Amino acid sequence: MRFKRAAGVLLHPTSLPGRYGIGDFGPAAYRFVDFLVEAKQSYWQTLPLGPTGYGDSPYQSFSAFAGNPLLISPDTLVEEGYLPPEAIAAVPPFLADSVDYGPVIAYKMALLRQAHDYYLAAGAAVQQTEFTEFCRISAYWLDDYALFMALKNRFMAQAGGVWNTWPRPIATRRPEAMAEWQEKLADDVSLHKFSQFLFFKQWLALKQYANERGVQIIGDIPIFVAFDSADVWAHPDLYYLDEDGSPTFIAGVPPDYFSETGQRWGNPLYRWDRMKANRYTWWAARLRMCFTQADIVRIDHFRGFEAYWQIPAAEPTAVVGQWVPGPGADFFREMQRQLGDLPLIAEDLGVITPEVEALRDEFDFPGMKILQFAFGGERNSQFLPHNFAHNCVCYVGTHDNETAVGWYENASEDERDHIRRYIGVDGHDIAWDMTRLAWMSVADTAVATMQDLLRLGNEARMNFPGKVGGYWRWRYTEEMLADWIAPRLRELTELYGRVPLKPTA
Repeated sequence: MRFKRAAGVLLHPTSLPGRYGIGDFGPAAYRFVDFLVEAKQSYWQTLPLGPTGYGDSPYQSFSAFAGNPLLISPDTLVEEGYLPPEAIAAVPPFLADSVDYGPVIAYKMALLRQAHDYYLAAGAAVQQTEFTEFCRISAYWLDDYALFMALKNRFMAQAGGVWNTWPRPIATRRPEAMAEWQEKLADDVSLHKFSQFLFFKQWLALKQYANERGVQIIGDIPIFVAFDSADVWAHPDLYYLDEDGSPTFIAGVPPDYFSETGQRWGNPLYRWDRMKANRYTWWAARLRMCFTQADIVRIDHFRGFEAYWQIPAAEPTAVVGQWVPGPGADFFREMQRQLGDLPLIAEDLGVITPEVEALRDEFDFPGMKILQFAFGGERNSQFLPHNFAHNCVCYVGTHDNETAVGWYENASEDERDHIRRYIGVDGHDIAWDMTRLAWMSVADTAVATMQDLLRLGNEARMNFPGKVGGYWRWRYTEEMLADWIAPRLRELTELYGRVPLKPTA
């Protein structure tokens, strides 16, 4: 599906400023949308919005359907009557420029429990009606998720609460155990349902605010789900698991130029044969949820739909494995039949075969071009803008890359010389030079990270693939967003024809 010629900014909501230790859907998020409007941007791109698990990565979520309760705004809770004002009068002295997840999780979850209790004691009739209706229409995923989280917390001391270490009857979802634990953990189950209600209420209001001002949301969907998730617990038949519930095969990528041992991700692999037999029902529901949360969705590791690297779970690295065919075009044809147009972006980075490109192109999905990959080495790289096709998304860098300033500082002299000569600059303002290059390219869509617009170095890097700990933490402060940034970005957007024409009456 082709997109209009336009531009946007990549910023995960956790990176927004605010006094609660983590960005959220409160006033700063609305100010960010206003910034995008002033700069004439058409897109706000986020990372996955699910509840984060191990390593705080949004790509390892406890659910493919739920939202991250840490993103719920305390200010909005007070404004809408879900908390009394005194609940947020005294806030711990959180860091302003990064997320310290341990204290933030403890604070936010205590605040959400207070909101839940306050709602139960004094909730208005309209709030009760909204919550009841949310639970009804979301029951197909919410019931399993809420019980999963309540059980995980109950058994946290036991192997971190991983579901296949729970008592056998509830790990295998025997009906009598499900009923027993629903009753035992009724309050916690209600809390998790209520938190999801608040998440979707706040996010969809923010999304509507953006959409009404011409800003669309680009979301993100990891192809695989986390093993320790409500999805695998609730649908074990859809994954390669043994009798104990442990994965028999896991996902990853083989060794390449960047890693001698490849990447062993650990996600369980789908039983695509079983998914196909029921017309990919679970996936159709997942994509419907994605298109509820976002207008356009980037699929991470798109190549896995054509073929994926299957690693025996007992292997300590990704060296031993084999390529196994994925569902291919049959999957996307079925999704089109059930959902209609698929506004998807294919993350087609890494070792991409002609078969993967053919699958991408059959459905007209735009692929990704990363400018940081263009310079040094071969002089005819596919990532050089003069080799772009129109139907692609050009990024200066993504959440997995260095910032533009950090990349330039760490680049070889050959790489620095190449980009300086290619753009015709001296390199003193490399982040904005590369933003200009993305905006002037023929790519239908151009995206810059907020870090690059702020000219930040690798201290602001969001993630380093394959490394755990210390990432997903960066935040900007209000003072960083100087007054000159929106006008300068607007100038580039206008100059290179990325302000979409408004339809005439």
